[in-house]
Amino acid sequence: MAYVLIVDDDSDFANATAMVLKGAGHEVETKLDTVGIVEKIMARRPDLIILDVMFPENDAAGFEVARSLRKDPSIPRIPILMLTAVNTKFPLGFGPDDIDESWLPITDFLEKPVDFDVLKQKVDQLLAKP
Repeated sequence: MAYVLIVDDDSDFANATAMVLKGAGHEVETKLDTVGIVEKIMARRPDLIILDVMFPENDAAGFEVARSLRKDPSIPRIPILMLTAVNTKFPLGFGPDDIDESWLPITDFLEKPVDFDVLKQKVDQLLAKP
């Protein structure tokens, strides 16, 4: 069982995702904003972070959170799965090919809407990596 932190402002989506991952045996916590996220992660390190991009306060908040986590040497490297509908609002074609240590320092990328079976497989893959 892994501890998964979901950071997404859509409470319905976050709760549905949490229910699916809890059903797969994981401990799951949801956070509906990015305020204090670095401190929260430092207080209890998740095994995986599922991170949205767009939040009401900032359309690029998820990008900024990922960069903050990777730049902080006191935070161990945690897999980050970016799960977002950013391409629906801003059709720029963000995807796995854009993963880059300085610009988009995440582990993997999925688009919303997501098939929950695909999400569970991706979570399992990311948790299995050393």
